[in-house]
Amino acid sequence: MTECIGYAAKSASSLLGPFRFERRDAGDKDVRIEIAFCGICHSDLHMARNEWTNTPTTYPLVPGHEIAGRVIAVGKRVRKFKVGDLAGVGCLVDSCRRCENCRKKLDQFCRLSPTFTYNSVGKDGKPTYGGYSSHIVVDEDFALKIAPGLPLDRVAPLLCAGITTYSPLKRFGAGKGSRVGVLGLGGLGHMAVKIAAAMGAEVTVLSGSKSKAADAKRLGAHEFALTTDEPACQRLAGRFDLIVDTVSAKHGLDFFLGMLGIDGTLALVGVSPKPLEFSAFSIIGGRRRLAGSLIGGLAETQEMLDFCAKKKILADVETIGVRDINAAYERLIKGDVRFRFSIDLKTLRS
Repeated sequence: MTECIGYAAKSASSLLGPFRFERRDAGDKDVRIEIAFCGICHSDLHMARNEWTNTPTTYPLVPGHEIAGRVIAVGKRVRKFKVGDLAGVGCLVDSCRRCENCRKKLDQFCRLSPTFTYNSVGKDGKPTYGGYSSHIVVDEDFALKIAPGLPLDRVAPLLCAGITTYSPLKRFGAGKGSRVGVLGLGGLGHMAVKIAAAMGAEVTVLSGSKSKAADAKRLGAHEFALTTDEPACQRLAGRFDLIVDTVSAKHGLDFFLGMLGIDGTLALVGVSPKPLEFSAFSIIGGRRRLAGSLIGGLAETQEMLDFCAKKKILADVETIGVRDINAAYERLIKGDVRFRFSIDLKTLRS
């Protein structure tokens, strides 16, 4: 066992603070990654404050599943990585490998023993701790290759925000000739815009903040629509083939379902702690679909990283030190970030 330094929440109401714990030594198939940067996902905040009733939080909690760093040790049977390679870890660190979903490379939907990067239990029976920490040990099959030369603070958010938006865009046909709406322009939304535009789709940002119009265009959106301007939005009725809904707070869906054309899809990727409401007529009337999407499997996540490297897609980040995490959480609630916080883990030791 090796001591690890991290930042943890001790309860739903406590601030995050220093926390020392032990990680296992690298086994035959493991890689040890020195974490350089870890993005802050909105789910980190929800989990730290125990806001998801269907997924209760176990404390102490070390959040973080947008991890980028450098391999510092490998097991004797590791073939995928060598010491010095850049590597990432997303939301998963293990699965059963044998259920129907795992065999289909849908590891995120493992039916027997999905092991998430934090707030989960590993096969050793011990809790998993995430990327707000100095290093992580993971089976090589659950580590992702990062192309050399990329800025790791901007790559880290791809491990959740990137795959969370790439997966539904790919699955529901974003590409040349398609019209895609992106609801919300935060950490997830700005990645959805970049990726959809790179896929060749015509992209419209749907936002309640007029101040984000310039950013929308800079990120690659072709149009911007202010959702509080109802007459203007009415002109978007039936327009989109796909809307990626990144909003993580309670909001009505009927208004946006009405913007879909025949057989259009509204894909939920933002997770509201409270139930969302919609009318059955909003779906029936246009043979529309309301769908959900959860990150992606390991193969698809590597595909996304390779796509983003090829297309030169990186997250827009504000890099912070660990002592700024609690302030960052408060700013996240207010939407005061452009567009992802990325934690510099060197600051753990300063």
